[in-house]
Amino acid sequence: MSKSYRILKSELPDLPELLNMAQKAFIEAFTANNKPENVKAYLDEAFTLDQFRKEYQTQGSTFYKLVTGTRIIGYTKVNLTPAQTDVHDPESLEIARLYLLDEFIGLGLGKMLLDQAIDFAKQKQKKYIWLGVWEHNPRAISFYERNGFEKFGSHPFPFGDELQTDWLMRKEI
Repeated sequence: MSKSYRILKSELPDLPELLNMAQKAFIEAFTANNKPENVKAYLDEAFTLDQFRKEYQTQGSTFYKLVTGTRIIGYTKVNLTPAQTDVHDPESLEIARLYLLDEFIGLGLGKMLLDQAIDFAKQKQKKYIWLGVWEHNPRAISFYERNGFEKFGSHPFPFGDELQTDWLMRKEI
C-alpha cells in the first residue's frame, strides 16, 4: 500500500511536534560530520520551542509541514524580506530551512517541499529564491543543483565553537 503525503501550512499548535521532527532531522543530517557538543549547542540555541514560536510569529516567516497520515515527516520554512537572514531583497524569497527525516529521503518528498516554496514565491511574485547550505553537505548541494540552484556566494555560520561556511545558492523563478 502506498502512503499519501500532504503539505500543509503549519499552525501554532503544530510547533511541539514540528520541533521534535526538526530536532531529529537535524541530528540525522549533521551529527556524522560535526562534534557532538557543537550539534547540541546549536540545537539548544536554534531548535527550542521558544525559538520556533518566535520564528513562527515573525512577520514574513511561513512554515509548511509535510505529513503522512498525522505524522510530520518534513518541513520547510520560508522567509520574505523582513525575516530574511542575508539577502534582504524584496524580489526574493529565502528558503530558511528544508528538512526531511532520513527514512523518507529518496522518495521525491524533498522536491515536494521545494516545489511548495517555489509556488509560494510565485504567489508572492518573487523573481528568485535563495538559501544557505553547509559547504560540507554534498547530498543537499547536489539536490539543490539538480533543481536549478547555483552558488552565488557564501557566509559564515556560527556552529558551537566553530565558524563554518554556508554556500548561498539561488534559482530564478
